[in-house]
Amino acid sequence: MCGERRFPAASVVKVGILAALLLRAQDQGRRPGPAERACAEAMIRRSDNDAASALWAAIGGPAGLDAAHARLGLTETSADRAWGRTRTTARDQVALLRAVFGDGGADGPGVLDARSRAYVATLMGQVVPGQDWGVSAAGRGAALKNGWMTRDATGLWAVHSVGRVRAPDGRALLIAVLSEGHATMEAGIAVVERTSVEMAGGRRAAGAPQDHRAGQ
Repeated sequence: MCGERRFPAASVVKVGILAALLLRAQDQGRRPGPAERACAEAMIRRSDNDAASALWAAIGGPAGLDAAHARLGLTETSADRAWGRTRTTARDQVALLRAVFGDGGADGPGVLDARSRAYVATLMGQVVPGQDWGVSAAGRGAALKNGWMTRDATGLWAVHSVGRVRAPDGRALLIAVLSEGHATMEAGIAVVERTSVEMAGGRRAAGAPQDHRAGQ
């Protein structure tokens, strides 16, 4: 598994924001309210940034995200005041996927309760057409979240995809592909999808730009 390098998280951090919101609600003995659910749906299904910013404030910003990540078993991710510039690794993103898609036993910390895990998984399985690229290339029944942004210093793209897919041989796979250095978003998507297929047992295309990936 390769996943130590840190990348700007872009919109894949929205899974962590939602997990932090659900942990906070659990601690308060409640479920998310209608306004929180509306923001969560927009943030995950459509990658709405205004909705993400609203929930970012609700969880307490960087401190709230870092606290939630610590509970969920992430050790290499550090929140930034601007949520999209949070730094993370592919290995930590797989740890977050385990916390969402695990059974609460040996596969993960089990901090999110079953209802919270099912809620996150459902939203990740309902990403709108046009944003459902990425790890979905590795199999069927994908539940995912993608992220993309240009780097201010270089103008090059960072393109990421994290999620769960069912491989052709029937295995359920958790895959996180984080990449940067792409001239265009489309070039980044192509690398992410080729790498996802490789993680599921396919052949990797030669000449791909720098990327780190992790899988379980």
